[in-house]
Amino acid sequence: MPDLQDTKTPRKGWKIALISLVALAFAGGGVGAATANTWLPGAAATASASASPTPTPTPSVPSELSVTPANAATFVNPGAPVVAQVKNGTIYSTVLKETDTGTTTDGELFISNTKWISQGPLKFNTKYTLAVTTEDDAGTRSTETTSFTTVPPENEADLVMFPSAGATVGVAQPLQFTFSEPVTNKAAVEKAITVSATSGQKGAFRWYSDTMARYRPADFWAANTKITVKMDLFGVDFGNGQIGNFSKTNTVQIGNRVEMVADAANLQASIYINGALVKQYPVTMGDARFPSASGYLVILSDKQRHARFVASTIGLKPGDPANYGEVDVEYATRLTPSGEFIHQATASAAPFLGRANLSHGCIGMSAEGASWVFNNMHTGDLVKVVGSPNETIAPTDGFGDWNIPFNQYAHR
Repeated sequence: MPDLQDTKTPRKGWKIALISLVALAFAGGGVGAATANTWLPGAAATASASASPTPTPTPSVPSELSVTPANAATFVNPGAPVVAQVKNGTIYSTVLKETDTGTTTDGELFISNTKWISQGPLKFNTKYTLAVTTEDDAGTRSTETTSFTTVPPENEADLVMFPSAGATVGVAQPLQFTFSEPVTNKAAVEKAITVSATSGQKGAFRWYSDTMARYRPADFWAANTKITVKMDLFGVDFGNGQIGNFSKTNTVQIGNRVEMVADAANLQASIYINGALVKQYPVTMGDARFPSASGYLVILSDKQRHARFVASTIGLKPGDPANYGEVDVEYATRLTPSGEFIHQATASAAPFLGRANLSHGCIGMSAEGASWVFNNMHTGDLVKVVGSPNETIAPTDGFGDWNIPFNQYAHR
């Protein structure tokens, strides 16, 4: 086996000789000094690296800011978000404030601090100032300030819902929405109103005009159902520059199913509560000239313990055989704005209860019957008239909505 010391000695001597040659080359200077290192191990790479040019720094790209709404914009929807977005940089700070009061509106940064969006609605008829500071890739900051004004009062749109929040009504009460301004963007308004019922019933909207719509389910509301109406209308564009000015939630309670079936042919009224017959009374209804409206009617909120009926209000004139002038009645419960009531029959009509129809369309009852209805039937309770030759009541003469088949009800 060779001696390990013998194998190392020549290699060590070679290294010493090499170092000596290098030292001589440097000591000699001149061309030898400049070129001698090129033949050293790895020297070619070192020479190439030292000869490379110094990289030129990439110039900074200015940031670009875009803002919505645009500077000096007017009629800005206060329900729409304010947005600031930057390219080639980030958003360092954003301040959105009411110009006159200094009250600020919060916002939130998104997309790696390149997009800012305001949170929460603004106010109507208010001027706002938006100051956005951006920072480019080189760390240079710049601030841009814009301003805008929101929708003025004449472009605010509102609505009134019937029945009102917290009311208890009968199973036949549609929801009615009366708008302060004409609605042309009906689909958007419908989408913003959510109706939910504990019974699970779904319904549809029917627009009777640009300022009035109703909502009802396919069948009468289930007894003792709770209805929740969520109206997210703040910022909704009603059309023609009119913007919804509120969002709120109303709840309405449905009571027992109380229903009168008034039979003009048999001159009898039968009253049911949740399907059980509880009362029957003889009646007199509309005569041949003024037959009672048939189909479904709904008890309205107008009740008068003592009422005066005036014939001229339904188009009767002096000399007309049907003209009754003015007459006082008791326990008047209104069914239609056009003048149909349930009420106590007058003294002259009382002998004909259960025997003949001689009213001008009203349902005449005894004092007992009329007072029971007055005290026990309420807004939204159902009255079904059968046996009358008259057509059904007009849908907007009260709440005749139920006489429209549900598959034909939805309408804009």
